[in-house]
Amino acid sequence: MLKLWIAGSESQIGKAILAVLDPMKYEVLCTDQEELDITDTENVLSYGEINRPDVIINCAAITDSKRCEENPELAYRVNALGARNLSLVARKHNAKIVQLSTDDVFDGTKETPYTEFDPTHPMTVYGRSKQAGENYVKEFTHKHFIVRSTWVYGEGKNFVNALLQSAKTEKEVFIPTDQIGSPTSAKDLARLILHLIDTNEYGTYHATCKGHCSRFAFAEEILRLSGKSLKLNPALAKDVPTARPNNAVLDNFILRIIDLYDMPTWQESLKEYLEG
Repeated sequence: MLKLWIAGSESQIGKAILAVLDPMKYEVLCTDQEELDITDTENVLSYGEINRPDVIINCAAITDSKRCEENPELAYRVNALGARNLSLVARKHNAKIVQLSTDDVFDGTKETPYTEFDPTHPMTVYGRSKQAGENYVKEFTHKHFIVRSTWVYGEGKNFVNALLQSAKTEKEVFIPTDQIGSPTSAKDLARLILHLIDTNEYGTYHATCKGHCSRFAFAEEILRLSGKSLKLNPALAKDVPTARPNNAVLDNFILRIIDLYDMPTWQESLKEYLEG
């Protein structure tokens, strides 16, 4: 059995990986902040020495853009130095590592979807700290999979669950019509990650569900599929501050040209999530 370490196991993607993996295939090591602070270099190295993982999946991150802007030191400590520490373990024990990243490494001004070969230009502390984490992973180990995704939802705090909660407590909400992205289920992202770690196709990947939509159209589909009622008022992103790029569409270019994995459409994925 492969020894699989999920750092940040209580995150949306951490929980999703645990939900879809084959328990007969992996011996799973789960840590979250309470068990192990990934910013503590000595403790991380000690944990790696004791457990000697074959694969490390880094799901630990500060993803709240507002919190990152208010506390950049914390953002860099977790998103950058945490990734560095896990990479040091991966290098020492010849383990594969998956580093989860984001569309926020781009500035969102491109008029077409971003590929893995587009230059990064993060505009937020969150984006810059995640890019720094990517760079550390690339610097310290070659057996890495950097997986960028966008508009991820699952068990936890996200746009889908927030909208469903608003349908219970609010009469109306304002939703941007000029933010474009590819809604991606944490479970579908987890399935892709588990497929990747069975390969030696190392590198940087964009991994989102197929298709894209506006944030407003996404909200409409959530309400339609869930049978909920809530008045949606169209707005511009500048009037509904989110500190996120307007164009968050990622092209799964590498996955497609090497014919490695086929993601479902965002509508199919959302339907599965809401039915579940």
